Amino acid sequence: MARKAAPAERRDDVDAVTRAVLTASRVLVAVSARSLTEVEDRVTLPQFRMLVVLSSRGATKLVALAELLGVAPSTAMRMIDRLIAAGLADRQINPDNRRETLLRLTDEGRRTVEDVTARRRQEIASIVERLAPRQRTALIDALTDFNQAGGEPPAPPLDESADIHPLGWGGPPTAG
Repeated sequence: MARKAAPAERRDDVDAVTRAVLTASRVLVAVSARSLTEVEDRVTLPQFRMLVVLSSRGATKLVALAELLGVAPSTAMRMIDRLIAAGLADRQINPDNRRETLLRLTDEGRRTVEDVTARRRQEIASIVERLAPRQRTALIDALTDFNQAGGEPPAPPLDESADIHPLGWGGPPTAG
């Protein structure tokens, strides 16, 4: 029978895992920042997050978009206005309710998300290639469990890149 860890041991374990995840998050933030270098003159990281949400959710109302991003609607409005000015998003009348406006990606916005995600995927793959096969397997298991505990759906495989959700926010497109 397995021995249960004492409370102090569990705290130490949680602290060690937390420190390891924080360190890994710095690596991933750096990868994310580098993946945006080709578009950084037009798109900030928060704006890219908005593009990703629109990419994964489809046409979305402003209030729903703000909620998904965890920002105030006025902040979301300023962000979307900048993306529209850059030609990456646009507004359209909701065909089901003409009083509503939906926000969506333009073709250029979709290409931007796909290009940035491809660069991010390539850099992450180059890091993962440095790990031994057993380390890769352990990392898959650990990150899968971590993602499930955090409520994040898995990223699609490479062959499904047309429907990529690089920062999560998976699920079928909705009108929000």
